[in-house]
Amino acid sequence: MITVFKHYPLPVKLLLTASFTLTLGRAITLPFLVIYLAATFGLNIGAIGSLIGGALICGSVLSVYGGYLSDHLSSYRLVLAYTGLFISGFAGMCVTEHLGVFFGFLVTFNFAYSAMDVVVKAALGRLLTSGEQGRAFSIRYTLINIAYALGPFLGAWLSKAYLKLPFMVSASLGLALLVAYALYGERRREDSARFQPPIGFLAVGRVLLNDRRLVFFTLGGLLSAVVFGQFTAYLSQYLVVTSSAEAAYPIISTLVAVNAVVVVALQYVIGRRVAADKLEAWLMAGLGLFLAGVLGFAFSSTPLHWALSMAVFTLGEIIVFPAEYMFIDRIAPDHLRGMYYGAQNLSSLGAALGPILCGWLLAVAPAPWIFVMLCAFIVVGGMLYRVGAKLAAPSAAG
Repeated sequence: MITVFKHYPLPVKLLLTASFTLTLGRAITLPFLVIYLAATFGLNIGAIGSLIGGALICGSVLSVYGGYLSDHLSSYRLVLAYTGLFISGFAGMCVTEHLGVFFGFLVTFNFAYSAMDVVVKAALGRLLTSGEQGRAFSIRYTLINIAYALGPFLGAWLSKAYLKLPFMVSASLGLALLVAYALYGERRREDSARFQPPIGFLAVGRVLLNDRRLVFFTLGGLLSAVVFGQFTAYLSQYLVVTSSAEAAYPIISTLVAVNAVVVVALQYVIGRRVAADKLEAWLMAGLGLFLAGVLGFAFSSTPLHWALSMAVFTLGEIIVFPAEYMFIDRIAPDHLRGMYYGAQNLSSLGAALGPILCGWLLAVAPAPWIFVMLCAFIVVGGMLYRVGAKLAAPSAAG
C-alpha cells in the first residue's frame, strides 16, 4: 500500500492525507464528547445522545449541498474552506460556555467533515481512471480506519492532561492541513469542461430523485448502514441487556480491536480487487458476509465466538465500502459527481438510526430479535442494491 501511495501524483496524495488528518482529529475528540458535555454542561445521557445524534444528522443532510458546491467550485477552494470550518468548529467548541452555541459549532464541524468526504471522493473519481479507483478508495478507507484506531487512545491521553486539550489538538491538525494544502494543493481549476452553467440546487435535486439507480442504491445503503454504521453501539446495548455493563466492556473492546486489525491488514489487499465490471457480485458477497457476521453475533457465547463473528462481519465491510463508491462514480454524470456523492452520503443516516431502532426493540421484545431485524435490513438493502445495479447495467454497457 505504501509503495502504491508513493506513486500517486501529489494531488491524490494530498487528498488521501486530508482524509486521514481530519479523521484523526475527529477520532481524537468525538469519543470524549459524552464526558465533556456531562462535565461542562451537566447534561444527562439522553440529552447528550440527542445533541450528538442531531449534529451528526444535520451534518450529513447539509453535506448534500456540499456536494452541489463541489460541482461548481474547484476542489482547491473547497478543501481550504471546509478545513477552515473544521478548525472553527473545534475552536468554537473549546471556548464557548453556551450549549446552543456549542451545538452550532458541533454541526459546523460535522458538516465540514461530511462535505470534505464528498469533495475527496468526487475529486479522486475525476483524477483517477476506473481501474485505479478501487485501490485508491481502499487506501483511503484503510487510512481512515488507522485514524479511528489511533484517535481514541490519543484523546484519552490528552484529556487526562486537560479536558479541552483534545479539541485544541484536533483544531491544530486541521490548521496543519490547511497550511499544507494552501502551499502544495492543486490550484488550477481542474477539468474545466465539467463546470456547466449554474443549475439551481433544487433543480439538481429533482434530477437526482429522477435517477432511480441512485434512489435505489441510496436506500439500500441507508438500510445497510443501520447494520454496520454503529455496530459497537447496538452490540453494547445488547450485551448490557443480556449480561451487564462490566461483562460488555471487554467484549466490545475486543470487537473494536478485531475490526481495526482486519481492516488495516486486509482492506487494501481485498479492496483493490473489487472490479468495476463485477460490482453487483462484490456487493452481494459483502452483504452475505454481513449476514453471516450478524448471525454469528446472535449465537456467540464466548469472546472467541464474538471475535470470529466480527472478523467475518468486517470482511463484508471492507468489500462494501469501495464497491459503493465505485458504483456512484460509475453512474454519476461528470458535472454532477459531487452531488451524487453527497446524495449517497445520506445513507449514513442509517448509522444514526441503528442504535435508536435497536434500543426500541430491546425495550419491547426479547433481546435476540435485534439480530432478526438487522438480518432483515441486510436482505432488503441487498435487494435495493441489486435493483439499482440492474438499472445501471444498460448505462454501463452504453
